Amino acid sequence: MGLFDRISRVVKANLNDLVSKAEDPEKVLEQSIIDMQEDLVQLRQAVASSIANQKRTQKQYEQATTEANTWQSRAQLALQKGDENLAREALVRKKSHAETAAMLKTQLDGQLTQVDSLKRNLIGLESKISEAKTKKNMLKARAQAAKANEQLQNTLGSLNTGGSMAAFERMEEKVLQMEARSQAAYEIGGTNLENQFAQLEAGSDVDDELSAMKAQLTGASPAQSQLPSAGNSSAPKTAVDDELEQLRSQLNDS
Repeated sequence: MGLFDRISRVVKANLNDLVSKAEDPEKVLEQSIIDMQEDLVQLRQAVASSIANQKRTQKQYEQATTEANTWQSRAQLALQKGDENLAREALVRKKSHAETAAMLKTQLDGQLTQVDSLKRNLIGLESKISEAKTKKNMLKARAQAAKANEQLQNTLGSLNTGGSMAAFERMEEKVLQMEARSQAAYEIGGTNLENQFAQLEAGSDVDDELSAMKAQLTGASPAQSQLPSAGNSSAPKTAVDDELEQLRSQLNDS
């Protein structure tokens, strides 16, 4: 392949690519319909012209046939009158018109065939144009929908959806952590409360045990040790009583 052929092919390829990118389906469809309608106008003119030629040829054929028949009748009349020379001349004229009529008949048959073909082409083109108009509207609607969808996809593609979703997920994780901390705080608070009540209950047990020890040391029942009688209310305190008072004071301070 020569250098010029390669350059020509590259240029054609680039031009075809530019033209393809520049083509707007809606405009191309509209122009196609306009071109088809122009072809339809030209075809109608051709059909009209062919029909006019056919009618003119038909008229010429009929006239030539009529003239041939007329000279045939004249030849017969001249022959009946005994004028053979005149009859011969009439037959010559008749032959000339008959040949003309035969030629016109051949031409007329060709024109009839041509007119029929043009009429079929005209009907076919009209049908194609009607179908093309219907398809044009449908294709234009599809092209507009495709453009709108492409624009929407480009818009969505330009948005930072990845970053937004990542931020959304981070906030969701943060809310979950806050809920977990809140639940943990609630559970810890409940445990402290249970411990406080357990300590109170433990303190009551210590008091009961101290009362029992006091009763054993004084020889009285626990109930009696808590309620001293009137007879011994003025009894002097012993060292044990002092020690118990110290223990009770320590328990109350704690």
